[in-house]
Amino acid sequence: MSRRSVNPGRRVSEGGLPTVAGLLHPKSRSPPVLTIALLVLGVIVLIAYFNSGSGVTVTSREAVSRAEGSCTSEVIQALPYLKKAYGSDMQKVLHVGPDSCTVVSNLLKEGKVEAWGVEPYDLEDADSSCKTLVRKGFVRMSDIKFTLPYRPDSFNLVVVSDALDYLTPRYLNKTLPDLARVSTNGLVIFTGNPGQQKAKVSELPKFGRPAKLRSNSWWTRYFIQTGLTENEGPLKKFEQAASKSNYKPDCQIFHLSS
Repeated sequence: MSRRSVNPGRRVSEGGLPTVAGLLHPKSRSPPVLTIALLVLGVIVLIAYFNSGSGVTVTSREAVSRAEGSCTSEVIQALPYLKKAYGSDMQKVLHVGPDSCTVVSNLLKEGKVEAWGVEPYDLEDADSSCKTLVRKGFVRMSDIKFTLPYRPDSFNLVVVSDALDYLTPRYLNKTLPDLARVSTNGLVIFTGNPGQQKAKVSELPKFGRPAKLRSNSWWTRYFIQTGLTENEGPLKKFEQAASKSNYKPDCQIFHLSS
């Protein structure tokens, strides 16, 4: 934001507000107490101005990943238990959702896992490591309301977080079957709990709507209507591994057969 330059020689008309130059002028007739009070007020305003330009503005991707109720960070916590549940089925994994670079990076560190990601939000503010993943083709931007740029059965497992909560049933009817299309062994879907706080209106994502946090029963009915069934084997292994470590996810986690 551009600011007008202040002319120190400009006089204040009667009844007008004093300028900073007038406050600092040795011949100022303002009472000492008023002068000090205005100086303190000026300092506070300047501090607030400069702070407003450093980190207050949140991009769409950051808003979703930082907002209370976000499930992308839950994916990172759940990775050890997912590996125990799916074993060799986690050789080729696709993550769909914000902060996909973080999820992909964590998976690639294992060395035995091939991982890719789809980021549904802009990546203009991405760090250098994320831009490297994008440049090498591990992560790409794609609107998940349309067909994913992958062939059928391209991955063993597809993990989704902070994405389906922002879609209406109209788009869910297209997106969910497409996610199943590119997976051979199933889907793991992380969704927010209805009791969790929604993102603020000022932090709405580019989908143009707040998250619709649906109940477990709603999702279960929807999956049945879509023809997706519960992946019982991995689900039991996941719950057993999580129970041993006292891991209790904040988000809802669904294990589905594709």
